[in-house]
Amino acid sequence: MVRAADRAKRPARTSVWLEGKAPRGGAGRGGGQPSGLDRDRITEVTVRLLDAEGMARFSMRRLAAELNVTAMSVYWYVDTKDDLLELALDAVFGELELPDAESGEDWRDRLRSVAGGYRALLVRHPWVSPLIGTFLNIGPHSMAFSLCVQKVVRSTGLPPYGQMGALSAVFQFVYGFGTIEGHFVQRCASAGMSQEEYFRQAMSTISEQPQFSADFESAADLMEARGGDTVEEMRERDFTFALETLIAGIETMVARGADTA
Repeated sequence: MVRAADRAKRPARTSVWLEGKAPRGGAGRGGGQPSGLDRDRITEVTVRLLDAEGMARFSMRRLAAELNVTAMSVYWYVDTKDDLLELALDAVFGELELPDAESGEDWRDRLRSVAGGYRALLVRHPWVSPLIGTFLNIGPHSMAFSLCVQKVVRSTGLPPYGQMGALSAVFQFVYGFGTIEGHFVQRCASAGMSQEEYFRQAMSTISEQPQFSADFESAADLMEARGGDTVEEMRERDFTFALETLIAGIETMVARGADTA
């Protein structure tokens, strides 16, 4: 366990996964360590609290209270709050069902599967998206996801120089889409409204503003053209169309490369 004073003196670290320490907890519990805890249990409760209350309300004291231990007890298993957030981030990546590269499944279907799973993860855990941009994401589950998407993109037939660009196009799109969707769902829940209620109220307010009324009419036509009876259905259509557009773009670039080969 690292003392609070020592933690304050230590410089920020790049990643808990670069510490070179064996996982703590379980067997080998020494003198003074709390019973009934291990790192997996602490991480599990952290994820649950982040889902329920968000990043702003999360603290080591709040976690300790949920575990019914003292805050210092948690520090037997993690040195800092950032370490714990990084562990929680990697843990939720373990929820993803990754397609098997050796299954013989078409790369398009594998790409749809992993992109859809990533989107659902971001919506299910809205706190994940800011942490992805904060940490290195080199834990075992994060690396499994990263290696999976790299294998999918390699199997498209794109030349090596274009594979990272294609990966960025798809997964930065999914990251942005899932982040906005997740935060919208969270905002609706905080307001005590359904997504349809929140959306209708927002559209009604905009339509009543004189400076927006003309543009709103053309926007309303676009909204109708999107199709779907609910916000979720409209969003699903948007996501599917956008992803299929990216897949078509990859196909086009593969064909263009073949024509110039």
